[in-house]
Amino acid sequence: MIYSKEVEMMCPVAKGAKHEPAPIPEEGKWVHAKEVKDISGFTHGVGWCAPQQGACKLTLNVKEGVIEEALIETVGCSGMTHSAAMAAEILQGKTILEALNTDLVCDAINTAMRELFLQIVYGRTQSAFSDDGLVVGAGLEDLGKGLRSQVGTMYATKEKGPRYLEMAEGYVTGIALDDDDEIIGYQFVNLGKMTDFIKAGDDANTAWEKAKGQYGRVDDAAKIIDPRKE
Repeated sequence: MIYSKEVEMMCPVAKGAKHEPAPIPEEGKWVHAKEVKDISGFTHGVGWCAPQQGACKLTLNVKEGVIEEALIETVGCSGMTHSAAMAAEILQGKTILEALNTDLVCDAINTAMRELFLQIVYGRTQSAFSDDGLVVGAGLEDLGKGLRSQVGTMYATKEKGPRYLEMAEGYVTGIALDDDDEIIGYQFVNLGKMTDFIKAGDDANTAWEKAKGQYGRVDDAAKIIDPRKE
């Protein structure tokens, strides 16, 4: 340690009160965090790239400073999906400090990591008041049984009105309209279920029919339109 001449000439003054860092809530405990290993928590966050053409939802499960589980979900940018694949290999096993200072390939993923780091080190996680936190694997619960991201895609113009393209239930195949051409429901195909049916041995047409569903007053519709063609 090198001191300036001005500091060397100063007389020592004893430090009085000892001020601990403020305790933060972590997995059902109040922790005075002093080192990376003192940090645990499960949380989500969203990041965006510089041109803001895409976004990333990042989920991390941190135990004693180490990322034990990572879920990377992306939307709006084709290149980001490949970046997410690399980030999945990079993130797990790193400390949160390492991860913060590692290039996660995509600006949106890097930004999400920054936002999560702030949540985690300040004790603002989803598991702050959960005894022992959440098990490794909890991140998959966001995806549901089919292990697919929840996606909503809607499009609208002033001239032609709204079109539902993708809902949480799946790919929208038809929009139900009443006599005033107002939306009263929609038909969909759950592509995750359809794929599972095909993997189980069903042919594509059978799987398509089994994976169909509808929401709202579809049976009362005056007409049903294809949102991608009509």
